[in-house]
Order: sequence, then C-alpha cells, then structure tokens
Amino acid sequence: MRRWLRGTFGLVALVAIAFALATLAIGVVAFETTHEALEQQLDHRIAAETQALIDEGDDGSDGITAAIRRREAARSTASLGYRLVDAAGRPVAGRLAARVPTTPGYVELLPYTEAGQRRIAQSLTTKLPSGHRLLVAADRAVIDEMDATLLRLFAGAFGAMLLLGIAAAWIVGAVTRARLARIDRTALAIIDGDLARRVPVIGGGDEFDGVATTLNRMLDRIGGLMDNLRQVSSDVAHDLRTPLTRLHNRLDEALASNDRGVQREAIEAAATEARDLLEVFAALLRIAEVEGMSARAHFTNVSLSVLVTDLAEVYKPVMEVSGHRFATFIEPGITIKGDRRLLQRLLSNLLDNAITHTPTDTTVKAILARVDRGVRLSVADDGPGVSPGLAPTLFQRFTRGDRSRSTNGHGLGLAMVSAIVAALGGTIAVDQAHGFAIEVTFDA
Repeated sequence: MRRWLRGTFGLVALVAIAFALATLAIGVVAFETTHEALEQQLDHRIAAETQALIDEGDDGSDGITAAIRRREAARSTASLGYRLVDAAGRPVAGRLAARVPTTPGYVELLPYTEAGQRRIAQSLTTKLPSGHRLLVAADRAVIDEMDATLLRLFAGAFGAMLLLGIAAAWIVGAVTRARLARIDRTALAIIDGDLARRVPVIGGGDEFDGVATTLNRMLDRIGGLMDNLRQVSSDVAHDLRTPLTRLHNRLDEALASNDRGVQREAIEAAATEARDLLEVFAALLRIAEVEGMSARAHFTNVSLSVLVTDLAEVYKPVMEVSGHRFATFIEPGITIKGDRRLLQRLLSNLLDNAITHTPTDTTVKAILARVDRGVRLSVADDGPGVSPGLAPTLFQRFTRGDRSRSTNGHGLGLAMVSAIVAALGGTIAVDQAHGFAIEVTFDA
C-alpha cells in the first residue's frame, strides 16, 4: 500500500479523492443551506396564510370558520390544510385530519392522514383570543422531493468526480511511466556501454523535456570528458613514448659503461628527461584541474582591462629582449565574471606562445575590446602563422606546428588556454586573415 501511494497513480488518486471529498463537503453544506431555506420559505407561507385567516375573520372564530370553508370550497391554496378547534379541542372547521397541538408555535414534522395515507406536514398553531386554536399546515412533499433531487445531484457529482479523478490518475500515471521508461531505457543502454544514447525529447516544452534536456547536457559533458580522457591516454601513450625511450636508453647506457664520466653524462641526461616528463605530467594535471570546472565556485568580478594592462607591463621588457615589437590596444572599464588567476594564466600562455613560436622582428599585439555579444581578448602577430590544416588541432594536447619542432615545449600551452576558456564559459578561435591571431570571446 505504501509503495502504491508513493507512485504517480497513487498520488494523483489521492488528490482526486481529496477533490471528491471536497465536493461532498460542499454538497453537504449546499444541501443543508437549501433545505433550511425551503423550510423557512414554507414557514413564511404558513405564517402569511394564518395571518390572512385571522384578518378575514376579524379575530373571531366564526369569521375564521367561514374563511376556512371558503378556501376549502375553492381549493385556492394547494397543499395547505386547516383545522380549527375550540378550547376543549373539539373540531370547529377544516378537513385536515391531524391532531392540533396544545402549544402554540411551529411543528416541523406533523403527521396527518389524507386519502387513507399517512403524510407529514409542516405546521403553525395559533391560539385565538376566544380560546380556539387554529392549525395551518403545508405538506412537506415539496421539500422532500427537493431534498431527493439535491441528493441525487450531489451523489452524481461525487461519483463523477471520483471516476474522473481515478481516470485522470490512471492517464497521468501511464504517461509518466511511459516518459520515465524512456529515461530508464536510455540509462540502461548507457550502463551497457552505449555512451552515444540520449534521452528522447518530444519537443512539447514540458517538465519531462526540461529534465531530458538537462540529462542530455550532462551526458554530453560526461561524453566529452570520456573522449578527452581517451584522447589524453592516447596522446600520453604516443607522445611520451619517445622521451621514455630516451630515458630508458640513457639508463641502459649508464649501466653498460664502466667509464664514470660516461655514466655521469648518461645519468644527467636521464635526469633531464625525467624532469621534462614531470613537467608534462604537471601540465596535464593542471589542465585536468581546470577542465573539472571547480574554479567556477569562486568566480568574482574581474577588471579585465586592469589585468591585461598589468600583464602587458610585465611582458613588455621580455618582448624587447626576445627581439619582438609589442603593442597593446586595451579598452578601459571592461569587467567580466571569472577567476583572476585563470585569466592571468590564459594571457600568459598566449604571450609565451607568441614569444616562443613567432620569429624575431615581428610585432605582437594584445587587444581587448567590446564586441556585439561580449568582450574579445586576442593576441595577434604578423608572423607566418601555421598551415590551414593544422589550425583546427592547435588546442589539442601535444599538438605542435612545424616551426615549433625545434623549440622547447610539449604542445600543452594552447591546450591549457582552451581548457581555461571553456571553464570561464567563453569561446576560442584562430584567425589567420592578417598574420596569426588567437581570439577569446567572453560574455560581458
């Protein structure tokens, strides 16, 4: 029972039952109110007729008797009955077959007989100055019929509400189960290894589509991370094989030689290779940390104009020493939401990349400006750039241009830049229309 109540059908059924009970409560109140109103209306009619008889008879019993006989002869007051008795209770006028109460006032349920049938009337007994008692009664059949009609109406409404509620519960439960079954099938397929499966989106824009869209975004993110992990594993296995082989050969060389000078030279070379490997793994760990997007929890408003200006001042003498011309175009007052440390690393990597891989006697520009949809930060140069086929792969790990093979590095700088841009919610692109430029765009 508890499991049934926790399901969609049980919950909707409970709501339907609650509505049905509310309808029943409203029906009871309406029934009682209507019933009371009908009784008051009947009391008013009886009181008005009693007063009319008294007024016609001028407060005398003989006049009232004559008025009663005229009404019974003309039958002008349907469903009303009369009975006039003297002080001793003997009948004086009226054909109503009922006992006249000795106490004046209203009697809600007065039994009487008509055509041999026992019936119930609502009556008013009035004591006259002569000691006579006048009884005017109205049959309650109208009230009873109205009560029966109201009871049938409210019973039908209660039953219809209950049936419609149960039907609605079944429909809602069926629809919910069907939509959840799609999500369940997708989850089972992913568990079985089909990472490309996604939750179907019907397109109605309802809550299920909202959940499905969010789940699909989560699955896309997980899929991207898995692809990234596979790519990293492949890149590490491929690109680190050569330095590991050199390290192994150096150590074998040291072991094979008895010359202490040769051994020392081989060990020093092996230590250099080991340091390079440690640097590679440290860079990979930093990229993984950024891609985990944990930094988003610490985002604050960062003055990008001030940050770029300060970093440009630091790099200006470095550019001069490396034989590059350095120019800046920084629009003031630009602020974005992000992490200052990551933004510094992003720009530092771009400037380091320009220093390392751009020929001397070239001009490097750091540009910050507002654009239509936000803010754009770019580092451009008038060097030869890279081949068009290599440009789309520049942000992958261990990717290096042909001109970079002879320089120090492991092809992880731009991969770090791409990871930081993704963590900050921006976009990155390569522009080779005029020289070479890497452009990063953020939402303002």
